[in-house]
Amino acid sequence: MTLANGLPGERRAAVEPGLRADIVVEREHFAVEVAVQAAVGETVAVMGPSGAGKSTLLQALAGLEPLTAGQIDVAGRVVDRVSAPRVRTTPMNRGIVLLGQDARLFPHLSVRENVAFGPRAAGADAGSARDLADEWLARVGLRGAGGRMPRELSGGEGQRVAVARALAASPRAVLLDEPLVALDPATAGDIRQMLRDQLAGITTIAVTHDAADAVALAERLVIIEAGRVTQSGPVRAVLSAPASEFVASIAGVNRVAGVAAGGAWRNGDLHLTTTDAGSLALAAVDGTPLAAVFRPEHVRVVDAADPDAWRTEVTRLEPTLAGVRVQTAGCAVDVSLADAAVLAPGDAVHLRVDPAHVSFVPVL
Repeated sequence: MTLANGLPGERRAAVEPGLRADIVVEREHFAVEVAVQAAVGETVAVMGPSGAGKSTLLQALAGLEPLTAGQIDVAGRVVDRVSAPRVRTTPMNRGIVLLGQDARLFPHLSVRENVAFGPRAAGADAGSARDLADEWLARVGLRGAGGRMPRELSGGEGQRVAVARALAASPRAVLLDEPLVALDPATAGDIRQMLRDQLAGITTIAVTHDAADAVALAERLVIIEAGRVTQSGPVRAVLSAPASEFVASIAGVNRVAGVAAGGAWRNGDLHLTTTDAGSLALAAVDGTPLAAVFRPEHVRVVDAADPDAWRTEVTRLEPTLAGVRVQTAGCAVDVSLADAAVLAPGDAVHLRVDPAHVSFVPVL
């Protein structure tokens, strides 16, 4: 974890609070070129496929990865800039803390002394730092645990201590690098709620692989693919109008590319209509590239005689908690165990989705 207590660097004439970064980091196969900003107290979630550049972004923000080009501002102060006059602030002095999957507590220090480390490094006397540590431990749900050692903690407790240690350092910004990924679902849910409570009012960039984290923690979502931002906006707006197959996959929806045709949408023999006004406006010009978006649970397996059905082929069956997800050549369909029992890969099926459950989004 990177602890920071000061913000040396160059102050801009116009103070820009929060965090703003335009970073370029050259990697072996491609460059990560990402612009991201978060207002004071705002949480921005970052998602993307493995290897897309998410961790590189956090490492650059924390000062652990040198920039090839670009600039990083924290609380209106330039902490990193490649162009002249060059600014390069050490990780310890950026006002940023980085929390990852591993709590990385100091094993030789008690829980209290771990949390007190940041305030002590900032110049607080031992008594005040320990009192502040106890306050933070209470806030993260570990009242009275100050005397324990890190080896005595569960994974969830260790993450709570790591959060307390980070926030006791009074950071200007917090970076989260999938801190819940190694926890069981119940513990992750508890820690997610604790993070939501304790990060309120703190500028945060949260990298996650779980859409539930983005929805629970963040106001905005940034999608990074192959080192570039491919979509950004309010979390639910991004997830409901996926601009790529990756976003569709994390949102759990079907996204099928096609074109506007006759005020509706078409892909070969597949023809879909919608009742959504915004989607109808997008489909007003024939030939406009559009993707049809609909949820697997809204697709029905129907009789071939249904005039609104389309024919496709089953490619595989995937068990789910509620039944079976049937993957077809065009989309995914959620069915019951009983309905799935008569299906097998290679079977022809006819599908239908109600227009009320279909929307269209631009293909970029």
